[in-house]
Amino acid sequence: MATLSDPVEATPRRAGPRAATTSYTIGRDKVLYGGLLALTAIAYLWGLSKNGYANEYYAAAVQAGSKSWKAWFFGSFDSSSFITVDKTPASLWVMGLSGRIFGFSVWSMLIPEALMGVASVGFVYVSVRRWFSANAALLAGAILALTPVALLMFRFNNPDALLVLLLCAGAWAVTRAIDSEKHAARWMILAGAFVGFGFLTKMLQAFLVLPAFGLAYLIAGKPALGKRFVHSVLALVSLIVSAGWWVAIVELLPASARPYIGGSQSNSILQLTLGYNGLGRLNGNETGSVGGGTGNSGWGGATGLQRLFGGEFGSQIAWLLPAALLATIVLVVAAGKAPRTNRTRAFAVLWGGWLVVTGLTFSYMQGIIHSYYMIALAPAIGALVGGAMSVLWRRRSEWLPRATLAGGILLTAGWGFALLNETPSWHPWLRWLVLLTGVLGAGVLMILPELKLHRTAARRAGVFAGALLAVSALTGPAAYSVATISSAHSGALPSAGPAGVGGMGGGPGGGGFGGRMGTPPGQTANGTTGVPGATGNGTTGNGTTGNGTTGNGTTGNGTAGGGMGNGGVGGFLGGGGISGVSSELITLLQQDAKGYTWAAAAVTANGAAPLQIASGEPIMAIGGFNGTDPAPSLAEFKQLVAQGKIHYFIGGGGGGFGGGRNGTSNEIATWVAQNFQAQTVGNTTVYDLTTSS
Repeated sequence: MATLSDPVEATPRRAGPRAATTSYTIGRDKVLYGGLLALTAIAYLWGLSKNGYANEYYAAAVQAGSKSWKAWFFGSFDSSSFITVDKTPASLWVMGLSGRIFGFSVWSMLIPEALMGVASVGFVYVSVRRWFSANAALLAGAILALTPVALLMFRFNNPDALLVLLLCAGAWAVTRAIDSEKHAARWMILAGAFVGFGFLTKMLQAFLVLPAFGLAYLIAGKPALGKRFVHSVLALVSLIVSAGWWVAIVELLPASARPYIGGSQSNSILQLTLGYNGLGRLNGNETGSVGGGTGNSGWGGATGLQRLFGGEFGSQIAWLLPAALLATIVLVVAAGKAPRTNRTRAFAVLWGGWLVVTGLTFSYMQGIIHSYYMIALAPAIGALVGGAMSVLWRRRSEWLPRATLAGGILLTAGWGFALLNETPSWHPWLRWLVLLTGVLGAGVLMILPELKLHRTAARRAGVFAGALLAVSALTGPAAYSVATISSAHSGALPSAGPAGVGGMGGGPGGGGFGGRMGTPPGQTANGTTGVPGATGNGTTGNGTTGNGTTGNGTTGNGTAGGGMGNGGVGGFLGGGGISGVSSELITLLQQDAKGYTWAAAAVTANGAAPLQIASGEPIMAIGGFNGTDPAPSLAEFKQLVAQGKIHYFIGGGGGGFGGGRNGTSNEIATWVAQNFQAQTVGNTTVYDLTTSS
């Protein structure tokens, strides 16, 4: 294929005598761009409140940050700042500030997430538009907006929304740096800052784009090689500063002046970064985790290239993933032997590198991985498909580009048919619509030049073919996105699309695991219930079964040393939620709460979160998210009780997921059960820590 010249930007007209009096007009491209953003905002905001507090683990931290500046800065789970969440806190800063300004609520928490999605679509559009047509940019933005997992997470309170926004902004800044000679250094410094704050959002995952960003600028930047290298070093310094200032503060402060670092085993943000949330995700050695993947089907399915194309991941992200991989090849071939600064090649390196490095990491990481992580691939998929479509469409009169475009749409239509066939009873006509419009569109595209039509007729036929291609490519993800908007999503493991897709919980019906997920490695098939060291009624865990129906776990009795009931892991990862907190318990927790640092303590943050959100009072999360963090120790807990800082202990937490049953969480629960009188409030076992038995 012959090389292509770079897309030429429109040259602004010189101001003439009439320019001063000519009224400003909004062109077609700007109208369509504005329409894209408006429709994205409507989709992301529509019925947003039905998701409730979404992931209550993060919602509790947002609530805490809206009440305490210390909790806000450190990302503490509770307003008394006992322990942090197991992530860096940048996403909590945004939602916490919104709660400060507008008051903590579902809307004040989730609207910023939705607006991050709109801004991400905007950044993808302007990045593609600099080097390709407005139609290509429009398609790229639409693909991102309609990707099911993107729509899901931009309506949720996990850190992924802000991470994607910052990475999209970083890609835009690198694009500007490649275009600029005079101000390239400034743009690279800005790109480094965006990625650095991405680290403060979701730690090392933000760095997966660095090879693509750095290589794209080093290859295609306009300045001389020496200057490009210096600019890259400056970007790295910017990244270190923007990511490291908060880490330095946390590490330099004495432990007594800050909360315990949740998710770490040594109260260290560096250990959390390099261990549980870092290298542990790659090799599966995640100390304190709920169990790594280690290449099996427990968490995230088997490792390998097939992981992203099926199971719980395919319907979330893979609709246009084959097309995006083909698009990367098309862009590289199209650039051919063009000069070093060729934009088409730079675009392929920037966005293709993002896709390939992130995709391979997700495919082969042996630690915990969830389907919603796939949102990180969506911007690259949209940009690559949009850019390659522009290249091929512009040369559709030539046989090879036309055949490549037709082959790409047939591949996409066939793959969309296969994904829709995973839920054959859900709107079965959709898969046939996708397949038939793809075949028809590819056929029209191939024969169009042979028809020798008049220019107007040829243009209309081209529009018709393009519409068929768009319908075939976007119908599947759009339908899944509509299903996502129509259903409530909550819990720790949300999943997009209709019920029964992908096997993950957190979609319609609750936050549990589905049939394909299986039991985490090393754990029993039963959910955690009961108070360790005592006999009592366990809590019921809700899970979503593989066929799309919601199944309730069976209540089991706790046994000495940590009971395991039949609720399934759904109860642990956000099962009952705030709706399961009785009004009697709320009243009890609020009574005299001002006289205590913590109104109560509960094992695991997931056990404490609904209590804290419902009562509005700080609840100590013993053992952090999993119940496996060694905080507090039994001696520390006894001292806090003796000092009158904790009012109640909430039974039924079960000692966490795995290690907590034999660690400090279990020791504390056993000590409480042996030394304090239990009472039942609503359906919950409560121990008054101010009155010993």
